[in-house]
Amino acid sequence: MMTATLVIVRHGQSQANKDNVFTGWSDAPLTKLGIQQGKQVGDQLAKLGLQFDDVHVSYMQRAIITANLILEKIDQLWLPIHKTWRLNERHYGALSGLNKDAVKKEVGAATLHQWRRGFLKRPPMLKKRTHERRYDRLGVKVPLSESLKMTQERLLPYWQDQIAPRLLDGRNQLIVAHGSSLRALIKYLDSIADDQIDQVEVPNGEPILYRFDDHLNIIEKKFITDGEQHVN
Repeated sequence: MMTATLVIVRHGQSQANKDNVFTGWSDAPLTKLGIQQGKQVGDQLAKLGLQFDDVHVSYMQRAIITANLILEKIDQLWLPIHKTWRLNERHYGALSGLNKDAVKKEVGAATLHQWRRGFLKRPPMLKKRTHERRYDRLGVKVPLSESLKMTQERLLPYWQDQIAPRLLDGRNQLIVAHGSSLRALIKYLDSIADDQIDQVEVPNGEPILYRFDDHLNIIEKKFITDGEQHVN
């Protein structure tokens, strides 16, 4: 039976993470800790001896640079890197750039929890759509805001068209993306119910390994940490 491995990683700590503000599609850089976390993930994957065939990242520098740090550590910088807006973080709309604690005080913990962790609740929308040159050639409009469901809906076509076929061919894949986009993918892969996804957290710089059979059934899932591999 042919198997393939997928590793998904949330980027290292960004400046927005450190400042506790909502990012979404804003292009926050990595902090010094975030750079260290990217290198640490590379060291962890190097110990496993994993050989990848493709890397998939968002259009955000925090994901792209984390991927490069990992690839340098595992001596696979030569791998093709596929960049797609479909792996971008969920767009937090009018919350973008706001401090999370301040928003919590304003709207209450329950509402904020639904905006951040729920599946269907959409954050307040921007009054005016922002323009980003990087998306012009794609014909993609920057969202006014996105729920996790909307994030999953724009992510899944990329999974189905670009990642799943490579896994079915027995080619190992690495995804470096964001908390919400990876939660949306995990929800799909693990068949998590809408009302249970709020319990799923994807920390910065902690890789998750999936191993699939030749029908893309999950035969193994591990959370990789320093010196340990926790089976889900």
